[in-house]
Amino acid sequence: MKKIILTGGGTAGHVTPNIALIPELKKRGYEIHYIGSKTGIEKQLIEEDKSIKYYGISSGKLRRYFDVKNFTDPFRVLKGFQEAKAIIKDIKPDVVFSKGGFVTVPVVIAADKCKVPCIIHESDMTPGLANKICIPHAVKVCTNFPEAANGIGHDKAVVTGTPIRKEMFSGNKIAGLDFLGFTANKPVLMVVGGSLGAAAINVLIRDALPDLLTKYQVVHLCGKGKVDESLKDVEGYRQFEYIKKEMADLMAAADLIVSRAGANAICEILALNKPNLLIPLPAASSRGDQELNAESFERQGFSRVTKEEELTTSRLIEEIDALYAERDTYIQKMKENSQADSISIITNLIDQYA
Repeated sequence: MKKIILTGGGTAGHVTPNIALIPELKKRGYEIHYIGSKTGIEKQLIEEDKSIKYYGISSGKLRRYFDVKNFTDPFRVLKGFQEAKAIIKDIKPDVVFSKGGFVTVPVVIAADKCKVPCIIHESDMTPGLANKICIPHAVKVCTNFPEAANGIGHDKAVVTGTPIRKEMFSGNKIAGLDFLGFTANKPVLMVVGGSLGAAAINVLIRDALPDLLTKYQVVHLCGKGKVDESLKDVEGYRQFEYIKKEMADLMAAADLIVSRAGANAICEILALNKPNLLIPLPAASSRGDQELNAESFERQGFSRVTKEEELTTSRLIEEIDALYAERDTYIQKMKENSQADSISIITNLIDQYA
């Protein structure tokens, strides 16, 4: 039996593409192992599948800015490398597939040292710091955007798109409305801040609620620890830290989506043809990848885009109303986009190196 180690973590966007690959990998006869951090969201998401053995290793964040943890985290990464190396020597995998996040750095380097081929997936237009470190140790790099190949090198980069869980396409609108306690005669606005939430978006949406609820029902995925208890009983408004099991039904029920512009999130939105307003993470508090992703989607006519620093409560309401008024145009543009079968392309690549 062929063996594969999957790795990726820190945010849901570094885990859900791996989860999307699992059914096809099982079908192709792989024994699947997963290496992640000891306490990250990946542990919680992967351990739901009892057929996959999960290994937690030490991990540290690699920062471009000053932080006192910069003095201790390199030692955590070094410890993680030793742990990953021991796990790889024990499992003897045929191939490693990495979705990114800081926990993957020691895993990818350890795989290279153990002469195990490693394939990386880079979602954004430009690689993050973790993947920048990992790319020299990989045999292939899967990308979402053709532009990304220019920086990586066309001999190593393969445009595959993002693997999207098959169940996302089988959501039931009525089941979603029932789960939320919403009616079928008022449009549903879904607000997604990512698994860690988006504090600025949360504040704006909640400030805009009195106006929004006259026209829409609002489901708000606000991030861990960010539920506002004072709004729990507001009619037409439901908030959750994070949703996994019912996500396909909620997406089916959503008429509009307000989201950050992380590549995995927007690729799911595109695949499901959902009219969307993107509020990318500002370049001042990130490496600017979300702004590039959003610009690409806006250019292709898939998304409406507004910068967070330009948003006020009234501007947010105007943008959402304009999106709803033009929703058919956005749906048509997204339907014209030909989505590659990312899961088959990536698993074929895995087979090739395994």
